[in-house]
Amino acid sequence: MSIPASYAILAAVSLAVIIMAKAVPPVKGDRTFFVFGDSLVDTGNNNYLATVARADSPPYGIDFPTHRPTGRFSNGYTISDIISEKLGAELTLPYLSPELKGKKLLVGANFASAGIGILDDTGIQFVNIIRIHKQFKLFEEYQRRVSALIGEEKTQKLVNKALVLITLGGNDFVNNYFLTPITARSLQFNLQDFSTYLISEYKSILLSLYQLGLRQILVTGIGPLGCAPAMLATRSINGQCAEDPQLAMTIFNPLLNQMIKDLNHELGSVVFIAINSLQMQSDVIYNPSAHGFITSKVACCGQGPYNGLGLCTAASNICPNRDLYVFWDPFHPTERANRIIVEAMFNGSENYMSPMNLSTLLMAMDSIA
Repeated sequence: MSIPASYAILAAVSLAVIIMAKAVPPVKGDRTFFVFGDSLVDTGNNNYLATVARADSPPYGIDFPTHRPTGRFSNGYTISDIISEKLGAELTLPYLSPELKGKKLLVGANFASAGIGILDDTGIQFVNIIRIHKQFKLFEEYQRRVSALIGEEKTQKLVNKALVLITLGGNDFVNNYFLTPITARSLQFNLQDFSTYLISEYKSILLSLYQLGLRQILVTGIGPLGCAPAMLATRSINGQCAEDPQLAMTIFNPLLNQMIKDLNHELGSVVFIAINSLQMQSDVIYNPSAHGFITSKVACCGQGPYNGLGLCTAASNICPNRDLYVFWDPFHPTERANRIIVEAMFNGSENYMSPMNLSTLLMAMDSIA
């Protein structure tokens, strides 16, 4: 495919911005970083499980520093990796990795597992995945391991001062409510009531994080699911973002933002930061050329319409330049799209991060360190 000169220029400018951002000195202060959630942030836990929800074969990882698959559902870095990079820290290892031991435990850990959701019945087709409450059990085990290393008091301080990212909810729609034309959940709930139910369950999950001693928690909303290549291939009319999944996001995300605001009020402090993933990703998806992308409809790796059908494998269509595509596979962003998202997390206005962006949060953490 030939690339118009205007796109090439925009891509070059955007790439220069990314390189300049990388050159900025890392944020001061050592930070422990914990990650919970699904495939958007799983860095390889599912590699150690008997499940089909895994990304441990080529071409996944094609742009990772090793150019090998790592279990990340990306051509390169995930948003959690990029946050670690901007913190000037080592990448958090998957909790199930045998390399996570000794002093590496003090960097933090990634407990995320592809396929999971807010609800325990989400992703049942993947069988053996680490559901969110199991992730919390593993975190308790992590604390015991660290206590054996540095003592209980220091472990508690480490946990209290840690930065946390949790990403949940997308699979509850993709791999549950909308999985087939008719599902048990769609018969049980309309979209409004299902979203309300998810929020009530999510609130208990967030409270569990607080009860585990975590105090600086980034909570992502759900991006424009109806615009993902998989949804365009299976639910779209004339290449437009699929209507019902898009409607679901306009219901779920405001409820999530309000729940987070109420929860902070109940706790008497800003514990949870809401990330407006819908706005961040919509900016890129609806105006890809402004960010140097040539398309937000077609996945880089896949097959069928919009490369949106089936899995990304070595036999799939693979684009030669991942930096020009918003989506890597039928559902997951490319590394470059992830970098744009993280930049908005660090420096975005309240339209993107509420009640404060990540840079402001980190400065507040430093002031009380």
